[in-house]
Amino acid sequence: MRVMTRRIAGLEPGEWDGAASRLVTELFDELAPDWHTRTSPQGTQVVGDSIERGLLPMLSEPQLCLEVGSGIGTYSGLLAAAVGTVVSVELSWEMISRAGSGSHRVLADGARLPMSDDSADAMVLINAFLFPDEVDRVLREHGVVLWVNSSGAHTPIHLTTDEVAGALPFPVSGVEGRAGAGTWCALRRAVA
Repeated sequence: MRVMTRRIAGLEPGEWDGAASRLVTELFDELAPDWHTRTSPQGTQVVGDSIERGLLPMLSEPQLCLEVGSGIGTYSGLLAAAVGTVVSVELSWEMISRAGSGSHRVLADGARLPMSDDSADAMVLINAFLFPDEVDRVLREHGVVLWVNSSGAHTPIHLTTDEVAGALPFPVSGVEGRAGAGTWCALRRAVA
């Protein structure tokens, strides 16, 4: 996962293609039945902290929050309660089919989001892959990227704040934080 995470973000050679997409889909389809066992109060604490201290102070009046890599929707309700309209995107049918209410669910690849250009006020990636070109295309001017690693550096899909900021093809300003073992950053898209 570490190598794939870095490739997708453009930090190492390699690309996201059909073979990579199938491999990741199969892996998460296989993990889906037991994914709920990975939910913990500590993970919820990290996400709640990132929303409260990172995302909300940067958003004026959000219209649309896009949650990429939503899995079984563990944090979708928490996001929706904080920001209103949330569209949750997931690559794995087995994951999304187990998700409860709390957001609008879409089965899609994060590399090809079914969203209009400049349509999201926020893009939330909790233990999810970062596709910089899609963030660039979909995130509105002054929009916010919220990147969360619920287990900090031990998260399988992990990038540091500097790596996230460096991977994005636009200037950002923001904050980073820690809650328990988790880390997060909230980066506002600056006007170039």
